[in-house]
Amino acid sequence: MIQLEDVTKTYRTGKREVRALDGVDLTINNGELVAVIGPSGSGTSTLMNILGCVDVPTSGRYLLDGIDVSSLSGNRLAKIRSTKIGFVFQLFNLVSRASAIRNVELPLVYAGVRDRRHLAQLLEQMGLGERQQYLPHELSSGQRHRVAIARALINNPAILLADEPTGDLDPVASAEILTLLGDLSEAGRTVVIITHKEEVARFAKRVVRLRDGRIVSDQVQRNGSAISA
Repeated sequence: MIQLEDVTKTYRTGKREVRALDGVDLTINNGELVAVIGPSGSGTSTLMNILGCVDVPTSGRYLLDGIDVSSLSGNRLAKIRSTKIGFVFQLFNLVSRASAIRNVELPLVYAGVRDRRHLAQLLEQMGLGERQQYLPHELSSGQRHRVAIARALINNPAILLADEPTGDLDPVASAEILTLLGDLSEAGRTVVIITHKEEVARFAKRVVRLRDGRIVSDQVQRNGSAISA
């Protein structure tokens, strides 16, 4: 379970103080599919960094499965990132000279995991079975998204954080990626989508809206219509 309690995040630029998050309270249960949406500068990226243990709050608490991660050491946070959290980045961050299967394998290399037998199976599940040896430039945008998702899942994390997971995909490919994320949630994985796009947020079961670092709306959705939670 993800639980934020009165979380703030403040940055300083010279003498100016910028409060990127301002008293955020948020609970996300295991297996939920949640979209966090807001305009540029609303705090969505800062929230993702805190949820992903890339950054820590200035004040308040972040409880992950009951553990307050706000004050953990850098090594402890790195361990949580490598075992509990998978990241899907907006620009993929794929290694251009490495094949699809080698890109997916990278987290295992960094974690020192020797057993690679599930690599091929995961790529098959992502619809990339025949393209395991393709380089990123030989894949379509939708296939590169799938490689990025497979890499995020290779260590079997409980939480998947996806930053604009559809990027500049066409509507058909976007729907395929969002359906895939929905299937992962249905299978019990917690999925949090960070987006600026209303059409992406509509695929989530719950939509959290940020503005000026505050949550202004938190709604569950049924059949495409939002109902206040």
